[in-house]
Parts: sequence; structure tokens; C-alpha cells
Amino acid sequence: MASRTAEIDRPRIATTNSQNNRKNSNRAGQAESPSRRIRSTTVVCVRRNGHVVMAADGQVTLGDHVLKHSAKKIRRLYQDKILAGFAGSTADAFTLFTRFESKLEQYAGNLNRAAVELARDWRTDKMLRNLEALLIVADAAQTFLISGSGDVIDPDEAIAAIGSGGSYATAAARALMENTDLSAREVAEKSMKIAGEICIYTNDRITIEELQAHVKESEG
Repeated sequence: MASRTAEIDRPRIATTNSQNNRKNSNRAGQAESPSRRIRSTTVVCVRRNGHVVMAADGQVTLGDHVLKHSAKKIRRLYQDKILAGFAGSTADAFTLFTRFESKLEQYAGNLNRAAVELARDWRTDKMLRNLEALLIVADAAQTFLISGSGDVIDPDEAIAAIGSGGSYATAAARALMENTDLSAREVAEKSMKIAGEICIYTNDRITIEELQAHVKESEG
């Protein structure tokens, strides 16, 4: 009778241990997930002398290794009149680009209105609110930073940057703007190179897009 009881109890103990092992493995997987997140940075936007330049690096990092060296993180939208760059999840960013482009079409290229409407949808829509990215958008006259919390920020200065190396790029661009006569393109390129030397998630494979403001010629 005692031996039979022992035989019945063994499977129960084994099952309990198996359940504990599964729970522990799930906890380990949850603990590792943040380190496996795809990181994709840095983007900087510079305005100077009627020119608007947006530059981004090409590195995509997953966990502790680099997946891609030449990713394109900047797009031209709405008849090539608007520049948009992203930092964060690539798939999420492309989803947001598509939604933002539809807003631009809906509001006839009005960057301000399209940015506000995208931020509102991003914050309230059940599907969009889970997207992890940060956008920087610009036309010939304005620059905006857009986040999933509903923020639409119009920077005070002629420089804006996002991503893990954004603060480095901003500091470098600010110093170059104050102490040199470099063009907007040169400032953006040099600031990205400096950021790439400091930030481990940023490389020197730089993509650059440029807009030129339409300046009316003086009469007479």
C-alpha cells in the first residue's frame, strides 16, 4: 500500500517540477526581451540659409549585434516636399509613415495639421498606440517631433534630433552653427559623424535628404 502511494505521488512531483521549469523559462524570456529589442538611430534635421537638411545613420541593432549597416531611415513624402525620419522599431515606423502620408494627402500637404492628426491617432488608436518609434518631420518652413504620447513639438532652434545619438548630434550641430559658416548639409553630415563616434547604436553610413525653401526674388 505504501509503495503504491509512492508510485502515485511521483508523477505529481514530476508535473510540479515541469510547471516550475516552464514558469522559470518564461520569466527568463521576459527578462531577455528588452535586450533583444531592435534599435534604429540617429536622425538630425538642420535649417540654415533657406536649406533644410535631414541626415540619418544606417545601423540597425538587435540586442548585442548589428543586423544592418545601411538602413534608410529617411523618406520623402507628399510630392517630395516633406522629409520624415524615424528612430525606433523599423516596422512600426513604416506603419506610421504610411498613416502620416495619408494625413498629408487628406490635408493637402499641411504639415502642421497632418502632424497633429497623426499624434492624436497614435495616442488613441488601439493598434497604433503600441507602436514604438519617434518621428521627425519637416518641410521648407517647419520642423516637428512626433511621439506616441500625443506630443507634437516645434523646436525653438534650427536643429532637431531623435534617437539614442540625438543629444550628441544636437550638441555637435549647435557648436558648428555658432562657430562656423558651414552649410546646412555640412553641419548635418559632420554632426552625424560625431554622434557615430560616441553612440554605439549609430554608424557612419549616412543618408542625407535636402529641401530648399522657395525664396521670392526682390523686385526692381
